[in-house]
Amino acid sequence: MLSNSERRLEFRNYFQDNLEKRMVKDKIVKIIVIACVAIAIIPLGSILADVVRMGIEIISFEFLTTLPGAAGSGEGGIANSIQGTFIMIGMTSAIGIPIGVLSGIYVAEYANSRVGKLIRFFNDVMMQFPSIVFGIFAFLFIVLVLGKFNLWAGAIALSLIMFPIIARTTEEALKLIPDTYREAGHALGIPKAIVILKILLKAAKGGIVTGIMLSVARIAGETAPLIMTILGSKGWFRGTETAMDALPLTIWRLSLLPYDNAVMFGWGAALVLITILLVLNMSVRYLVLYRKGGSGSLGIFMRITGGKK
Repeated sequence: MLSNSERRLEFRNYFQDNLEKRMVKDKIVKIIVIACVAIAIIPLGSILADVVRMGIEIISFEFLTTLPGAAGSGEGGIANSIQGTFIMIGMTSAIGIPIGVLSGIYVAEYANSRVGKLIRFFNDVMMQFPSIVFGIFAFLFIVLVLGKFNLWAGAIALSLIMFPIIARTTEEALKLIPDTYREAGHALGIPKAIVILKILLKAAKGGIVTGIMLSVARIAGETAPLIMTILGSKGWFRGTETAMDALPLTIWRLSLLPYDNAVMFGWGAALVLITILLVLNMSVRYLVLYRKGGSGSLGIFMRITGGKK
């Protein structure tokens, strides 16, 4: 029979061996995770590095503020494409964001209803469609009916891409909120609509904003629907019922030209598009999550320290 000291020694040896095995497993898992992250980041990083390296050479005040010149001449800029991109994002967001957020709310809060199941089904199906399908739809039912390429066709086509993404992320963000929030609101006699608008949406705004920015990034880089709806233009925006240009269209057109200057302009347009998306993303996140002391780190810090903004 083992004495107490022998038992302690045996247990210590067993614990030490077990600890060493767990530390080895932990290191192996860390190496695998780091390798997976590197595999995911390196291709993206190399693409961004190439875009910055090639695009920065062509960026200038003239490039950003003037209309395009003759193909391959190396003159002019992409000002009309930048203008068109902002207009297209704005109009598409005005259509897609309300539909997406409201759809996500309904599916999350009325998940077991027939309408809720139907909305979820169509959202899932639409997220799998190639973007060219929405372009064809807008071309057949808007462009051909009106007899001309126009901004409305492009905005509607892109909104069909946008709102399923927002609906899904809104639904998932609302599902993460504990039911105690809902129960507390109902216990106080607050109508369900007010609970959703005043409590749940505020608690889930981080996830909703993330979904909106993901959808904006998606539509801002789409080319196929725009080819079939707004076509492109070398002039300034003249109205919603006329053709216009956008950065994805410009990049696509320039990539097809056999001129070195055109290719360089394409790299510059790609860098401008990435920069626009980055600035929009950071600005929206700051205004929505941090400025008002919400769920962001600045808001948490201000609440902990008792500071006022």
